Amino acid sequence: MTDFDIQVPDRQIAAEINRKINHKTKPVGALGMLETVAAQICLIQQTLSPQLTAPQIIVFAADHGIAGEGVSSYPAEVTRQMVLNFLAGGAAINVFCRQHGLALTIVDAGVKGGFGDLEDTILGNFATPAFISQSIGQGTKNFARKPAMTLAKCESALAKGAAVVRQASQKGCNMIGFGEMGIGNTSAAAVLMHRFTGIPLAGCVGRGTGLDDAGLARKLNILQAAVKKHASAQTPLDILATFGGFEIVQMCGAMLQAAQNRMVVLVDGFIATAALLAAKQFHPAVSDYCIFCHQSDEQGHRKLLEFLHGQPILNLGLRLGEGTGCALAYPVLQAAVAFMNQMASFESAGVSQQ
Repeated sequence: MTDFDIQVPDRQIAAEINRKINHKTKPVGALGMLETVAAQICLIQQTLSPQLTAPQIIVFAADHGIAGEGVSSYPAEVTRQMVLNFLAGGAAINVFCRQHGLALTIVDAGVKGGFGDLEDTILGNFATPAFISQSIGQGTKNFARKPAMTLAKCESALAKGAAVVRQASQKGCNMIGFGEMGIGNTSAAAVLMHRFTGIPLAGCVGRGTGLDDAGLARKLNILQAAVKKHASAQTPLDILATFGGFEIVQMCGAMLQAAQNRMVVLVDGFIATAALLAAKQFHPAVSDYCIFCHQSDEQGHRKLLEFLHGQPILNLGLRLGEGTGCALAYPVLQAAVAFMNQMASFESAGVSQQ
């Protein structure tokens, strides 16, 4: 399921894009990163008149066996409880999506306990957000002891993540953001970052949901032992299956599909960026379609952004996940598209450039 057809955006239009931006009624470069964002959206869409249609955020949720090692300050049960909070409309991502008119979809990628007994109630009582049940299992295995998932389950997760994006694209969506929920997923993301970048694990591991110094040291020791135990995992798919989470892998597949569909992809925080890092192991061009929404307060995120040469739009000290950075950055993308389409040029306004 890594056989995606992702094309590098054709740069023949780049000179026209830059000319249009530079001839707006402003000094060259005066709109700063708005100009960079506008140019990237135009390049992705291969147009001088970009549009953001049916934008949405998809939150993938799943549990992690590694949480059983005490690597998080929250119990594993919080994953399921937070999904219910999403569905009830009470989480931060719900608030920000409502504020900015973004559609929201919650995906059960592998939450322990599932939602089978509640599915009729969920679907009957909540018009928004949408809910998709495509669980790969009752959370991953504990990768401190055995691989998180089999290769077959990893491939299935990639395919299921891609399917969600195809559905969104068929409904006219051309801009999509991804979020996650999963107690223990900063551990998975840190190890994936270490294995795919070579950055020392101590520089990848952070406090997650708020570990103190002793908890952080314990988390690092546990993950170092896990990396040593699974040193034989070498291919991208092996590494992703050994250390990933069902939500991370589905997000990886979703990003690959979105790039294949030439959609604008909003990348949230540390976990989502780790999913993109994994996706790049299969198709490097996937990042050409990605806009980095913010720099997380999770310590590995800054280094990961530097590794990917990613320039984040916001730096608000966020470390929540859920796609909240995507929702908060979305108005900046709207502004970039608006100035590109509506701002006068020197010629049309009769303003001298000298």
